[in-house]
Parts: sequence; structure tokens; C-alpha cells
Amino acid sequence: MGKLTSFLGTLGIGAGLMYLYDPDRGRRRRALIRDQALSLVRSSDDAIDKAGRDFRNRFRGLWAETAALFSGDDAPDWVIEERVRAELGRVSRHSSAIEVNAQAGIVRLSGPVLADESDRLLAYVSKIRGVREVDDGLEVHETAEDIPALQGNSPHREPQFELLQQNWSPAARVVTGLGGTLLAAYGLSRKGLIGTTLSLAGLGLAARGVTNIELKRLVGMGGGRRAVNLQKAINIHAPVNEVYDFWSRFENFPRFMAHVDEITDHGNGLSHWKVSGPAGIQVEWDAVITKQIPDEVIAWKSLPNEPVKSAGIVQFHPNPDGSTRITIRMSYNPPAGALGHAVATLFGSDPKSAMNEDLVRLKSLLETGKTTAKGKEVMQGDLSGAAGTAG
Repeated sequence: MGKLTSFLGTLGIGAGLMYLYDPDRGRRRRALIRDQALSLVRSSDDAIDKAGRDFRNRFRGLWAETAALFSGDDAPDWVIEERVRAELGRVSRHSSAIEVNAQAGIVRLSGPVLADESDRLLAYVSKIRGVREVDDGLEVHETAEDIPALQGNSPHREPQFELLQQNWSPAARVVTGLGGTLLAAYGLSRKGLIGTTLSLAGLGLAARGVTNIELKRLVGMGGGRRAVNLQKAINIHAPVNEVYDFWSRFENFPRFMAHVDEITDHGNGLSHWKVSGPAGIQVEWDAVITKQIPDEVIAWKSLPNEPVKSAGIVQFHPNPDGSTRITIRMSYNPPAGALGHAVATLFGSDPKSAMNEDLVRLKSLLETGKTTAKGKEVMQGDLSGAAGTAG
């Protein structure tokens, strides 16, 4: 096993050196990795600065809370009212319908409220700092019917432990990242299943803290299509119907998208995609059009159980000068999730930069009739022959 590990490690190092020192592309790849490293250093400095401010604010808040325990809380009534209003949204779906008035620490609550919220609301408000007593003036209703203030269904925010939330604060990310790194290092010092488990758990915590992305989106398991989100817009000096007609045929994508090898239209809105990923590895999946309005919008998504979960929407807006502004929003979940996206970015296959370059090629293709894609010039040909709608 030790010899096999050494062999695989040596093989990996050799492959990496071949990739970085390739005679044709090695220089560009090394420059891209250097730029990514510099960008990481700058973003790390910003993250450390934000975490420092977060720690200071937390310490001041903790100090104030501790001081209040020993000195009592003689806050003015208007301060207590604001504290209560700030917390109502956690326990009521219609907090704006509730009126709050405080006198000498006695808080009166009035206004309509649903029956399934009233008891919890009163108990929660009674625990807010500075509240000595709660005067119940609420109008309890079993249903929201015929009560305008209770219409709608705005979900209330239940109090939740910070590490169970989707987005973590800078301080929580730093603590978790450092803790995960130490746990991973400790796991590496242990042998057997326990050491491996601790290492993986530590790496997962560290990655979660550094990226602020949920673990299911990081690893691409159960994250749906939203591991990575992209949004771009560009103006093209061509009529909206011409731009739409060209885009509506997915077979045209390889003409301006560098990483798209082939798209086959199967009719009825179905298409098969072949895309080159990092290191030239080809990935394939099937997609279906979910919305299509001529000269306005095209939306699509990958079919269930495909290796790459993706979805996108393109909107076409005519400008007063006769040009067209297209706005693209895409989300996808590549193999290995957001971690796979990060690895691809490190090795020069950044989807965001690739989309910028693709749109520039599209603009050139529609405005001048030719563009440079995949290292050679591609002629536009007769755009009228590209007209029509996919499926």
C-alpha cells in the first residue's frame, strides 16, 4: 500500500509538471495560476479585515450584555420598543400588524395576530432585555380571512444557531476554518478509519468556512443546479429579432462558445450538449427548453439524473438605437460541485472569464460576420439560415 501511494503521488506530481510546463500552453497556465494566487491573497486580506471588525463588534455586544446583567437595564422606553420591534419578525409572519408601546418597562402589544402565534409571541417578547412585563392587547384570529393585515404568507425567521444558517458571519467563518484545519491536521497524525474520518471532517469544515458555501453545494451532492451562479449582460449592435434567431438555435453555440464542442437538437425542445471541461475532459448531458417567447426570452435546464445539473435564461431587450441588450443568468452544479469549479478556476478554466470571452465572440460574430474562436477564424455565414426556434 505504501509503494502504491508513493507511485500515485509521483504520477500526480509528474502530470502536474507536464501540465504547467507544456511547451505550448505552460507559460499561460503558470501565469493564470499566479494571478489566481494573487487574487486569493487580496481576498484573504479583505476577509481578515471583515472578521476583525466582526470580532470587535461581538466583543462589545458581549461586554454590554454582561454589564447589563450586573447593573440592571434602565433603557428608555423607546429603546425597549425598538428592541421588541426588531425581534417580532422571528415569531410572527405579520409583525407589521402588531403595535408596540412601552411604559416603565411594561410592553403592551396590540393588533391582529393568528392564534397559532399568540402564545409563542407573548413568551418570546417577555424574555427580551429590558421588558419587565407584557400587557396582552392582541386580537387573536383563528384564520386570516377578512383580516387585511394578516393577508399574505411572509415566513417568520425562527431563531437559529449560526452554524446552521446558510450564510455565516466573518467571525464564524474564521473560527470554523481554523478549527477545521487543526482537525484535519490532527486526523492526518492518526492512523486508520478514525484518522481518515477526522481529516475529511476537518477539510469539510475548513472548506465551508473559507467559501461560505453549503457543503451540499460544495461537493455537488443534493445541491440542485445552484452550486455556481453566473450573470452577464452585453450590448450587441444588431436588431433584436436577428440576435434572438441566432441564439434560439443551440447548434450555433459552438461557433462562439470555446468550451462547447457540439449541441445536437433532438426536437421538441430537447438537446444534447457536449462540453470540454478542465484538462479537456468532455462532459455530456441532455437539456430541455422550459420557456421560449420570440424576441424576448429563452430558458432551459438539464434533465434529471444528468451528470451536470444546469439551468439558464437569456433575456433580449431592444435598445432605442436599434441594438440589443442580452442578459444571461446561468446556474450549474459541475462534478464535485463548487469545489470542482474552484479547481477548474485555479487551472485556468474559469467559467466566468470564459463567459465574458464567449459573449465578446458572439458580439463580433453578429456585428462583423466573423470571430476568432478556438484558435481559428470562424465566419458567420448567412444569418438568415440560422433563423428559427429550437425544437
